[in-house]
Amino acid sequence: MCGIVGAIAQRNVAPILLEGLKRLEYRGYDSAGIAVLGEGGELERVRTTGKVAELAGALEASALDGPIGIAHTRWATHGKPSEANAHPHICRNRVAVVHNGIIENHEELRQAQQAQGFTFTSDTDTEVIVHQVYHHLDAGKDLLDAVRDTCAEMEGAYALGVITTGEPDRLVAARRGSPLVVGIGIGEHFIASDVAALLPVTQRFVFLEDGDIADIRRDSLVIHDRDGRVVEREERLSELSADSVERGKYRHYMEKEIYEQPRAIADTLEGRIHQGRVIEEAFGAGAGEIFDQVQGVHIIACGTSFHAGLVGRYWLESIAGIPCSVEVASEFRYRRPVVRNNSLIVTLSQSGETADTLAGLEEARRLGFGHSLSICNVAESSLVRESDLVLMTRAGPEIGVASTKAFTTQLVAMMLLTIVLGRRFGMTPDTETELVRQLESLPRQVEDVLGLDDQIRQLAESFADKHNALFLGRGAQYPVAMEGALKLKEISYIHAEAYPAGELKHGPLALIDADMPVVVVAPNNELLEKLKSNLQEVSARDGRMIVFADENAGVSESEVTRVLPVAPTDDCIAPVIFTVPLQLLAYHVAVLKGTDVDQPRNLAKSVTVE
Repeated sequence: MCGIVGAIAQRNVAPILLEGLKRLEYRGYDSAGIAVLGEGGELERVRTTGKVAELAGALEASALDGPIGIAHTRWATHGKPSEANAHPHICRNRVAVVHNGIIENHEELRQAQQAQGFTFTSDTDTEVIVHQVYHHLDAGKDLLDAVRDTCAEMEGAYALGVITTGEPDRLVAARRGSPLVVGIGIGEHFIASDVAALLPVTQRFVFLEDGDIADIRRDSLVIHDRDGRVVEREERLSELSADSVERGKYRHYMEKEIYEQPRAIADTLEGRIHQGRVIEEAFGAGAGEIFDQVQGVHIIACGTSFHAGLVGRYWLESIAGIPCSVEVASEFRYRRPVVRNNSLIVTLSQSGETADTLAGLEEARRLGFGHSLSICNVAESSLVRESDLVLMTRAGPEIGVASTKAFTTQLVAMMLLTIVLGRRFGMTPDTETELVRQLESLPRQVEDVLGLDDQIRQLAESFADKHNALFLGRGAQYPVAMEGALKLKEISYIHAEAYPAGELKHGPLALIDADMPVVVVAPNNELLEKLKSNLQEVSARDGRMIVFADENAGVSESEVTRVLPVAPTDDCIAPVIFTVPLQLLAYHVAVLKGTDVDQPRNLAKSVTVE
C-alpha cells in the first residue's frame, strides 16, 4: 500500500527519490517524506502531509542533497496522517528507516525501548524499528547485522530501507510479506516497492524473496536469505518503459486504462489460441498433467478480482460442468474450510502482492487442496512465484486505483481456463471452437462499446446530486452489477449496492423511489423475460432506471427509463462487454463530482497488509 524508494549513487539522489515517489502515488498515501545523507555526513529529512507535490515544494526550499537516501509515501495504519507520523523515521540523528507493512508486536517492543530510554515522537509501529536498529548499532554491530537482528525480533510484515551516518556508503533492505525490488544501475543501486518507481533510471531488477536481506553499495549487491546464507537472485530485464506509465492524452489514468482494454484483451489472447483451440501450455509447463487431475476449482481473491472469480464460477459450472467455489481471501484464510482433494486453487490478483490472497494460497497449500494457478498481471510478483501454474493477463501497468483493464483481462483468462478444463468434463470441440470465436471477437466489441462514451457522459449528469444507487443483474451479470457498484462507490463516493434482480422483492424494493437511480445490465439471454418483469416492479414504484441492454433485447424507454443499446453480444462473453459501460458511468460521475478519480480517498492500489 505504502511506497518505498531508495538510492545509493555518485550523484544527488533527491531528484531520483522524488520522481520515484511520484510514480508510486497510485498505490495510495496520505503523507510523504525523504531523508538523505548529505556530503557532510548528516541526516537531512523533509516530510509533509498530502500529495507528493507538497513534498516537492518543501524540497525546493530545503535544497536537500546527498548521494544516498530513502523516501516513502505513507498510507496511515498506526497513527493518523501527520508530519510526525510520516516516514522516514530517524533515531538520534544516526539511523533512518522507511517501512511498509505492520509490526504486530510493536507495543511489546515500544515498552522495552521506553525502559531503555528511547523517546517516541510518533504514533507509528515503524518507530520501534528505527530504535531497535539503533540499539544494535550502539552495541557495536554493523548496519547489516543490526537490521538482521531487528528483523528477527519483529513479528508481522515489512519491507525496509535503512541508512546510517556511521556507514554512509551502505543501504540495507529487507522484506517479509511486503514486496521490494532492487534496481541495478551503472555504479549505483536502487530499491523500490514497484519497478514503476525506477523505470526512469533502470530496467534491470532483482526481486527480493521473503526473508531476504540485501546489503547494497554503489558497486555491489549481496543478498542473504532467511537463514543468513548468501544467495543469488535472478536479474530480470523489465519490458516496461517509463512512457508506459504516463497518462498521455487522457485526463486520468482510469480513462486511459478503460480505453486500453481492446489492446489488453488482444494481448491476453495472443499466442494462447491456435486453429480454434486454447493452448494448454500457455498455463505453464506440465499444465496438461495437472488439469487431468482436477476434480473441482476453488477460487480465492479480493475486491474486483473476487468479482471476476464469481463470473468464472458461472462459466466453470455452466460451460465446463466442473464444481467451483469462490471465496474472499480474507475470510478463507481464517475459517476452517473442508479440504477437497484434487481441487485447483485459482488465485486472482492484479498486483500479485495482495496480502490476504497470498496468505490464502499458503493456507490452501498447507491444507492440501491441490495444485495452484495464479491469474495475475505482474510477472515478477510473489503470487506468480508461489504458484504451480501461471496465466499472465498482460494488461500492462494499471495505475488507477479502481481496476478496469485488469478486471476484463481476468475474465478473459477465466474463460480460457473454463475451456481447457471443460475438455475434460465433456465439452465438445464444436463448443470450444465457438467460445474461441467469441473470445477473438472481444477486442472489436469492446471498441464498439467505447463508442457509447458521449451518451454515458450525458447520463452521468443524472447522478450528480445522488447519494445512493442500486445495480441489478441476473446470472453471470450479477457479479458485473457488483463490479459496477464497486466502481461507483470507489471513485464517486456514492453509496451503491448490487443485487440479483430476482431478489428485489426480498428487501431492496423498499428502497425504490424517485431519488434512487437503478442501473441494470440486460443482455439478450434466457433470463431476459424474468429481468423485464423485475424492471416493471421498479417502474411501478417510480424508480428511475438506466438500462444497458442488448439491441435485440426489446427493452423500451419510458419517462422513468433510459435505455442505452449495446450491440448484440454472445451470451458467454456478455459479462466482459457489459462491464465497460459501467466503468465509463462510474468514471464520468466521479469527474462531475470532482473527486480524485485515480487516487480516491482512503484507498490504495495494492493492499499489501491486512
